[in-house]
Amino acid sequence: MPLAIFGGGRIRTNTPAENAYNALQAANQQIALRQLRLSTGKRINSPADDVAGYITSRALLSRVGSLRSALNAVGDAKNVTGIAMDGLDNISSLVTKIKEAASSAASGALGTDEKVSLAQAAYRLAEQIQTVVNSTVFGGKELLANTFSADFVIGFRADNTLITIGIDLTTANSFAVNLNVQGNSNFAGVTGLDLTSLNAVSASDLGIFSSTQISTTLSSLATALDNITNFAAYIGGITNRLDSQEAALQTQITNYNAAISRIEDADVALEQLELIKAQFLQQSSVISLAQANQFPQVFLQLLV
Repeated sequence: MPLAIFGGGRIRTNTPAENAYNALQAANQQIALRQLRLSTGKRINSPADDVAGYITSRALLSRVGSLRSALNAVGDAKNVTGIAMDGLDNISSLVTKIKEAASSAASGALGTDEKVSLAQAAYRLAEQIQTVVNSTVFGGKELLANTFSADFVIGFRADNTLITIGIDLTTANSFAVNLNVQGNSNFAGVTGLDLTSLNAVSASDLGIFSSTQISTTLSSLATALDNITNFAAYIGGITNRLDSQEAALQTQITNYNAAISRIEDADVALEQLELIKAQFLQQSSVISLAQANQFPQVFLQLLV
């Protein structure tokens, strides 16, 4: 704290000038500080500005970075479920058409050739199911071929341990939903349902379209359709959870950014006010320094 010291006429020591100079230096420092804060928009530009605030803001920034990574992971998981649901919807439509063909074949009004034609048309739909299964891919992995299983980091606890959600598209509701057509005799969780059998239907052997098997075929296709629908609902439930987590993460990120802003950002109005104050003090210090430097000249006249 500067003191207004003056004791007689001295020319070797000019304490008033030193006080004015120190005040000028302090004003210049304040001007530089306020200009820095106004130019960067930040109150804390280095740890020296606010040690506690710097530590807190950096911890919050780290948390925000982790939450953004989790938000990206949630987005990836939603991509997986969205692609899977689209594929399942396509497959459900195809199975419905196959069931319709089987229902038509159950009619006694149709002859053998018509039933064979229906079976061949249904088999083409089954081939399309296989195509959909093979092409429903994310990250180089087939989603609907009983091979896809992955964990996605959707959040972090206070100690930064991971919160993950597992997406396993090979099982749902405790039954396997194998949607592969080729080489699979348990299509969509129905034991004994082999869609490749449609291609074996002929005039000499109607197979699964025969009067003795058509009832079982229709029942199996109905169960398969239900299983596929349940599977889609299972994935839809995961998607709903991901939507909720996405909204939660976005809100958390916004709140953390607001906290960081309160700690780290500059109050522009206040900094401008302090800058003007420091500029006035700078001008007054320069004037005081000039006046103080005149005192030795006055006392030197006594030596003449």
